[in-house]
Amino acid sequence: MAIQWFPGHMNAARRKAAETMEMTDLVIEVLDARLPAASSNPMVEELRRHRQRPVLKILNKSDLADPAVTRAWLDDFNARPGVHAVAISCKNPSDVARIPPLCQKLVPHRNGPGKPVRIMIMGIPNVGKSTLMNMLLKRRVAAVGDEPAVTKSQQRLYLNKNMVLTDTPGMLWPKIVYPDDGYMLAASHAVGVNALIEEEVAAFLGDVLLARYPEYLAARYKMPVEGLDGIGLTEMIARKRGLKIRGGEPDIEKGAHTLLQDYRSGAIGRVSLETPESRRVMLESFDGENQKTDKNE
Repeated sequence: MAIQWFPGHMNAARRKAAETMEMTDLVIEVLDARLPAASSNPMVEELRRHRQRPVLKILNKSDLADPAVTRAWLDDFNARPGVHAVAISCKNPSDVARIPPLCQKLVPHRNGPGKPVRIMIMGIPNVGKSTLMNMLLKRRVAAVGDEPAVTKSQQRLYLNKNMVLTDTPGMLWPKIVYPDDGYMLAASHAVGVNALIEEEVAAFLGDVLLARYPEYLAARYKMPVEGLDGIGLTEMIARKRGLKIRGGEPDIEKGAHTLLQDYRSGAIGRVSLETPESRRVMLESFDGENQKTDKNE
């Protein structure tokens, strides 16, 4: 099942963001460090490039991601023109304290009376934008929740006399082109529950984790995982946890939910769902399949 989720308020948010970009000096794009490319909204890149605005990419939830993979992503992003990337946890005050000086450094021409740095904070749903806003301002100014699309309108707030922040609603894009991106976004809770089937998402997640972090899964669930695929993993989790449906069969739905929750909370360990290399391979494979389809039509 291809995963798509673009509620009506996101279309309105996109139009408003395009208007605000004209009066913005710097974009902060908050990403999920476990899936930095999949969680980067192509509309953000389109809007900021159109206005030639630099972007500070914040790889949030880095405390949940594989450190070696995160370093590879930082190298990848920082080699791109107009891009600066840092890895933080928005819940860590010392991490967040690094952000304002970086912003000032990226737009040195906006400094002094009457010339505050105008920053727009953007990102997909449930990636930590509101938490970042609250931590930067050291007070609760944005609603925070464990469901995607909590913020539904922009708000503009002064961080200090030299910096003003515009918080934007979490936005996905009208069509998620790459199926793997949809599954990674769903696994990471960036997609509304009505747009996905948990068993399918957990099967995808299980396949990725079995390929990259089998030892973490074995340790978490105290069972051997050799020879399992994602579906088999969710079934074994249900059996191990005693999750059953009527008749004594394993409850695959609850097993899938358990795997997703353990991944989202970091209970499995510090894992990343994509690397720069796996991203390249996925894009090449997808484009190759499309070219074959075009030739056969």
